[in-house]
Amino acid sequence: MDVVTPLPRTEQVLQVGRRKLFVTEAGEGAPVVLLHGGGPGATGVSNYVRNIDALAQHFRVIVPDLPGYGQSSMDLDFSDPFGDLATAVRGLLDELGLDKAHLVGNSYGGAAALRLALDRPDRVDRLVLMGPGGIGTTRGLPTKGLTSLLGYYGGEGPSREKLADFIRSYLVHDGSTVPEELIDLRYEASIQPEVVASPPLRRPSGLPTLLKMDLSRDRRLARCEVPTLVVWGAQDKVNKPSGGPFLARTMANCDLYVAANTGHWAQLERVEIFNDLAIAILGGAR
Repeated sequence: MDVVTPLPRTEQVLQVGRRKLFVTEAGEGAPVVLLHGGGPGATGVSNYVRNIDALAQHFRVIVPDLPGYGQSSMDLDFSDPFGDLATAVRGLLDELGLDKAHLVGNSYGGAAALRLALDRPDRVDRLVLMGPGGIGTTRGLPTKGLTSLLGYYGGEGPSREKLADFIRSYLVHDGSTVPEELIDLRYEASIQPEVVASPPLRRPSGLPTLLKMDLSRDRRLARCEVPTLVVWGAQDKVNKPSGGPFLARTMANCDLYVAANTGHWAQLERVEIFNDLAIAILGGAR
């Protein structure tokens, strides 16, 4: 793996509408917002621990903790979570004085990025989506990975053992690639009293919410012309890999890369390929 010299990072808490968002930044250039997944204890920096420094050599990298996670406000509209996340990201762009930005989204963050591109395509330059939520995930029975994710706070409650099993069994193809320090970091974040009292990711409550969370049913998808790269792990056990070909068929300017021997965290398991693809696509290549 190529050695990348880390660039200085800044951290700040921004008031974005009704919420406070914790934001980490590094690098200069075209703005790229990295939106993390929704697993227990997720944060922006931990989700992109192997990508921030590489991307920051080329771009201004902006990494928020999404509402309900990390050091941001524990405040999310559960009647339309993807829409509310998109509103938060748009508000972040406003607060930073950015007319538009590239968006990179993993899973839950991928759904937020895609929803913003559907709601306000004028605010999104290019998209990179890794196993995004909302693409067929609300149809039929949930995957084993999604069931494990949604059950983390149930039963006897959260535990480090339960979290380690979820991450190593469902988020990656090869569990040995996940360091103990990352599990420790996410476990501590997952047991904050506010998070335990109101977990940010939960089963949809009712048909209206379910339909809003199924972005594959959104007719605007076929009209979305935002240049998009979809990266999907062939062994993704959380969001079904069939979502990748669906997006490539449906969206007007969508490229697809299916990563062999890769689970839900393509940006961590296939770090060199992912970083090279993202840098090329966000830099203007097709």
